[in-house]
Amino acid sequence: MMTVSENSVTIKVTPPTKGLFDLMIFARHADSLAPYNWVCSYQIQCMEPHSGEALPENPFHFWGFHQKARDFGIEESSYKGELLVSPQGTLLLTLRTSRPLVAMYELVNKDLDSTLSKKCLAAQAEEDKLSCHVLCPFQGYYRLSVFVKDLGGTSFRNTANFLISCLGPINQNELFPSGLSMHCGSGISSSSHGLSNPSHSNPIITTKLGKCNITFHARADVEVTASLSKDKVTSTEYPLERYVLVTHLKSKVSVCVMLPESGVYKVGLFGRTNDHKEFVHICDYVVRCFSEPSWPPFPKVYSLWRRRCVLLEPRSGLLPEQTWVRFRVKVPKAHKAVVLGQEKTVLQLTPSSVWEGDVFSGVTGMRVRLAASFSPHCSSMEVLLAFEVGRGLPTSLGCSG
Repeated sequence: MMTVSENSVTIKVTPPTKGLFDLMIFARHADSLAPYNWVCSYQIQCMEPHSGEALPENPFHFWGFHQKARDFGIEESSYKGELLVSPQGTLLLTLRTSRPLVAMYELVNKDLDSTLSKKCLAAQAEEDKLSCHVLCPFQGYYRLSVFVKDLGGTSFRNTANFLISCLGPINQNELFPSGLSMHCGSGISSSSHGLSNPSHSNPIITTKLGKCNITFHARADVEVTASLSKDKVTSTEYPLERYVLVTHLKSKVSVCVMLPESGVYKVGLFGRTNDHKEFVHICDYVVRCFSEPSWPPFPKVYSLWRRRCVLLEPRSGLLPEQTWVRFRVKVPKAHKAVVLGQEKTVLQLTPSSVWEGDVFSGVTGMRVRLAASFSPHCSSMEVLLAFEVGRGLPTSLGCSG
C-alpha cells in the first residue's frame, strides 16, 4: 500500500504467506511519461502472515492523495490519511477546493458489481467543496477513487484513492436510487441555472411524514419542472409524476413532494429560460422515508398550467364523492376560470387575485377539470388541472396559502 506526498513515499507491505520476499521499487519524474526506472530493492522476511482480508484492486497504484492534488485544485480532506473507517456502512467524504471543480467517484469491493456500486454514491459539487455520500452494503474493504476536472475541462484526472473499512454494512434496501447525476443537491449546477438560497443544501432528505417541500429563489426568466422516480414501486395506482407539484411564485420556485409509499426516491430538477425551449437537467435530490406514508396524488397537470399558477385548495388530486369542495387557485392573465364536473361552476375573482368557488364533486369515477380562458375575445377554455372523484376519501383535502 503506497502513499505519495510531494517529497516522500510510504510503502506498507502485507506478505500473503510466511517466507522471504523481494520488494522492488521503481520511480520516474512526476512530470515524465517515460518508463519507470528501478531504484532499489528490499528483502522482507515474513515470520507469520497477516490473516486479514486482502486490499481491493487498485490500478492507480497509489493510495491517499495524488502528489499533485493541489495542482488539480484539491486543498484538504475531511479525513486525514488513506484509511477511512465506516462503523455503520455510511460515510461522508468532503474535499475543500481552491476553485470550482466537478468530480466522479468509483467504489470497488470484491462483492460489489458496477450496477450496485452506482447506487452507493451521491455526489455534490459546490463552489469551494466537493462531497460524496458513500453507502457500504457489505462488510470489508472498499476502494473509493476520486476523479476531478475543472469546469469546462475535457478529461477527469485520478486525484485520490481511499481505502474504506466497513465494520457494519447498511441494508441494501436503503441504497440510493438509480441514475443519480454528478450534481446532487444545490451547488455549481443549480446556481448556474439561476437558482439560489436553497431550502435544502444537503442532497439527502429524510422525512418521517413522507412529504417535503424543496424551494429555491429563482431568476424571473427561469422555469423549473421536476420528476419523481423509484427503483421499485409496489402499491401505487397512479404514476409517480402525480406525486410532485412545482409552483412558481414571484421570486421563488417550490417543489412539493408527497410519497405514496415508503422507500428511497430520486427527485430530478430540470430548468429552461425564455431563450431555450428544451428543459435541461439541473440537479437531483434523494428523498428517503421508512415509515408507511400513503399520500394521495396531486391533480394531473397540463402544459397550460402556466408559470405563476398556484393551487391553493384542494391540494389533493382525489376528491371525495358527493361533497362540496372549495376551489381556490391563482391563474395569472386568465379572464375566466371554471370547474367542469357534474356541473359547470364559474369561479369568482377576489380582490387578492384568487379564483375561488364551491364545487360539487359528483359520483365516484367522475373527472373534475379546472379550465380557464386567457383571451376576452375567445370563448374557448383551456384545461389546466384534472381531478378524480373516489369513494371513501377523507373530506379534509388540505390547502396551501
